[in-house]
Amino acid sequence: MAEQLYENRELSWLKFNERVLEESEDERTPLCERLSFISIFQTNLDEFFMVRVGSLHDEMLLKDNTRENKTNMTAEEQLEAIRERVKELIKRKDISYANLMGQVEHEGIHIINFQKLDERQGAYLQTYFEQEIMPLLSPITVSKKQPFPFIKNNEICAVAVLVPKNSKAKNPKTRIGIVPCNNGMFKRLIPIPGSKGYTMLAEELILHFLPSVFQGYTIVSKSLIRVTRNADIDADKVYDEELSYRDHMAEVIKQRRKLTPVRMEYTRDLDKQVLTQMKNFLKIDKDMIFKTKSPLDLSFVFDIQDILRHKAELFFEKRFPQRSPMLDETKPLIPQILEGDKLLSYPYESIRPFLNMLTEAANDPEVVSIKMTLYRLAKHSKVVEALVEAAENGKQVDVLVELKARFDEENNIEWSRMLESAGCHVIYGLDGLKVHSKLCLITRKNGESVQYITQIGTGNYNEKTARLYTDLCLITANVGIGLEAARVFQALSLGEVLTSTEHLLVAPKCLQNKIIDKIEREIQIVKDGGEGYLCFKLNSLTDKKIIDKIIEASQAGVKVEMVIRGINCLRTGIPGMTDNVRVVSIVGRFLEHSRVYVFGKGSREEMYISSADFMTRNTVHRVEVATPIYDSKLKDMIRSMLRTQLADNVKAREQHPDGFYTYVTHDEPAIDAQAMLYVQAYEAVGAALTQVPKED
Repeated sequence: MAEQLYENRELSWLKFNERVLEESEDERTPLCERLSFISIFQTNLDEFFMVRVGSLHDEMLLKDNTRENKTNMTAEEQLEAIRERVKELIKRKDISYANLMGQVEHEGIHIINFQKLDERQGAYLQTYFEQEIMPLLSPITVSKKQPFPFIKNNEICAVAVLVPKNSKAKNPKTRIGIVPCNNGMFKRLIPIPGSKGYTMLAEELILHFLPSVFQGYTIVSKSLIRVTRNADIDADKVYDEELSYRDHMAEVIKQRRKLTPVRMEYTRDLDKQVLTQMKNFLKIDKDMIFKTKSPLDLSFVFDIQDILRHKAELFFEKRFPQRSPMLDETKPLIPQILEGDKLLSYPYESIRPFLNMLTEAANDPEVVSIKMTLYRLAKHSKVVEALVEAAENGKQVDVLVELKARFDEENNIEWSRMLESAGCHVIYGLDGLKVHSKLCLITRKNGESVQYITQIGTGNYNEKTARLYTDLCLITANVGIGLEAARVFQALSLGEVLTSTEHLLVAPKCLQNKIIDKIEREIQIVKDGGEGYLCFKLNSLTDKKIIDKIIEASQAGVKVEMVIRGINCLRTGIPGMTDNVRVVSIVGRFLEHSRVYVFGKGSREEMYISSADFMTRNTVHRVEVATPIYDSKLKDMIRSMLRTQLADNVKAREQHPDGFYTYVTHDEPAIDAQAMLYVQAYEAVGAALTQVPKED
């Protein structure tokens, strides 16, 4: 029975990505948006192999027989299960892609191959290849004198099995020819003149004309391949004390590009002997070689979207973040925050008030300091602009820039340099702990009194993702919260963590334990004859200590409702164990990213918003902050949002005892939570749904 209660983390993630793939199949979703989802499915899977499979691969190579703590699987057993599941998903992706391309053709866009070309088109493409592409290629033949080349992570290459034309041997030895196809020097989609809407992928063109590249050889077989490399490198374990931490992270990025291959994909039949050679050259597990019928990189679908942008019916209806009814942006914002707590809900409401508040603080003579943690930022960050302006105006600006934000390290290194050059005090986090909190503290000296304005959010300070991710942002002048936020920053500056808190929940020492205590309180309420209730909105649930406490709560009779977008290692609906737990996952137009914790109902309800999922990496291996929501109006707003999401029967899927998810179905009127919340945001400020706001 115990094993039935838990879901393996990696297999649960694959079920989440399956829900993303379902969005590409959903006929209710506009065509061009479905193209986005199939591309997201692929990039999600790429990162899964780079990080999660890469980590398991390392465990297996080290002959680490440690079993994961929920389903008791070894790394090897997990990899085997992943392989089988991925094969199923690839077949499903290929079917979805073929279906989508068929519908795209009805819209006048054709991604064609040479079997569909007439003689005139073929002649044009041959000339184009010879003049525009072939001079830019770097072909290689593998031999004793020419070793197997380094293939970059996720780089598409054309591979050919070659036999020398001048060989007189009865059974001549074959060679492998390799041509990198995406060097950034030519277009991915090549238009065909005189044939409106007809294009060809550059790699398919290169593959077709390989005989022109390897003129001294006969091509026996050919295919496109793509190699995915392990990107799971522990920056702290390889720390070089001779370098500054920022320079060290730059070296880590370079190392990542050269890590071990963990997957190879190919698109055409290749001789088994050749596949074996490729496996040996790349030192890759034969079971991690996958054949696919669809292109190896689907990012070109966004070019198709651009071509079809004039057809509004192929896209979601336009929606724009609205102004917050809680703030009057025509007046100074800081006095309004001093009057009472404010809450912003992205993307339904604009991030603009927060950005304006930062700029206002940068120019406020009473502001003494601004302290902030930065994890991921927009490419052209207005947050950084405001911090630079504050430093140039003589404010004390302390910024913790997390250089270990995976795949954003280079971006953050550049921002840290800019902030330092402007006079900001920049620190880079703690040894062994990522700083993932979304925390900003503005300190003002108003006469003899000190005022604190604290912002705590569930998402990054990123203007771009604030239009795409659902997140919550609390801005408060509560003195207790402000003083504890100041303690967080003081600890960070000393390389320490908080060991006690009164208001905030702060990982790694004061979050997991406090959550468990609050769940225990609900269990005791039921034992005492009351009604216990828990509601959590998360991206992921993997922390076994919290999972086991939720199971205990369910057994005691506590009602548990959860909205979990991604990984969920707890199975629900198992009689006598988790039959009081309900989990739904919403995968839709916006990425559900906000984290909310609710303990109890009525007068004893405690509500928090947080940067932390219930994952061990968040609860005990990172610096995270959860803030209480004290204002009753803000509680009502969040409670209403949760009710709407739990009632969703359009984009919500409900988990079943076997761990799989199906769309929620019932006879009630259709409720698309994200669409409804956007309508409410428009109605709150009296805007029409078709109204186009001024640019932020």
